Amino acid sequence: MYATIRGDMVVAQATSAELKKFDIPAGYKNYAAAYCTGLLVARRVLKKFGMDEAFKGKEEIDGADYHVEDEENDKRPFKCILDVGLQTTAAGHRMWGALKGAVDGGLHIPHTNKKFPGFKASEEKGAEAEYDSDAHKEKIFGGSVKDYMEMLAEEDPTKYEAHFSKYIAGDIDGEKLEDMYTEAHSKIREDPEHELAEKKGITHTKGEDNQFTSSDGTEHVRSKKITLEQRRAKVAAKIAAAQAKLLAADEDEDE
Repeated sequence: MYATIRGDMVVAQATSAELKKFDIPAGYKNYAAAYCTGLLVARRVLKKFGMDEAFKGKEEIDGADYHVEDEENDKRPFKCILDVGLQTTAAGHRMWGALKGAVDGGLHIPHTNKKFPGFKASEEKGAEAEYDSDAHKEKIFGGSVKDYMEMLAEEDPTKYEAHFSKYIAGDIDGEKLEDMYTEAHSKIREDPEHELAEKKGITHTKGEDNQFTSSDGTEHVRSKKITLEQRRAKVAAKIAAAQAKLLAADEDEDE
């Protein structure tokens, strides 16, 4: 997205709900889904501008640091800035998963790894910080979800079946999560295009008093815009009615 005098212009967008297309049946709010969404929007943007072949990003996902701008290329990479809005920039937040996915997808987004899972600040002054890329990789492939699934399946099978019913319907257990995300990453790279939803073709017929009847059988009333004079008259009528009510109450008390 970029700003113009006419307003903000959206280049491309992606939501985690689209991951169903890539055979991820549920869990669209976790870190792994955020990574996939970031990867999806990155590949979508690059394909839109014909840069997807020149900038393939990091195809081996291992959680390690990656900066597309460090690679030798005849073209400059597509640069953008992460706008976190009102989100709390806590370490390990899923927004960093979306950032990592977009970076691995081939976008140039200035960042450090200080907020990524696996980063550990130095305890002594002057010492180097530590970054465990394997810990980050585990989050990218849903490691925490896998642990919870396995714990719940063992301790409370009924709750497990209720919580992970969509995974169970797709024959996916904790051991298959990594393969599911690996396949999803490949499918995103193969076809990141956005599919427009089919129009329902519903028509609306206007009746009396702004009553509308739709072709699907539903009915609704739309408010009619009134003029300034009509609004003033409406307010004056309400004031007059309130005054009359108070006057009648005073007369009843006098009697």
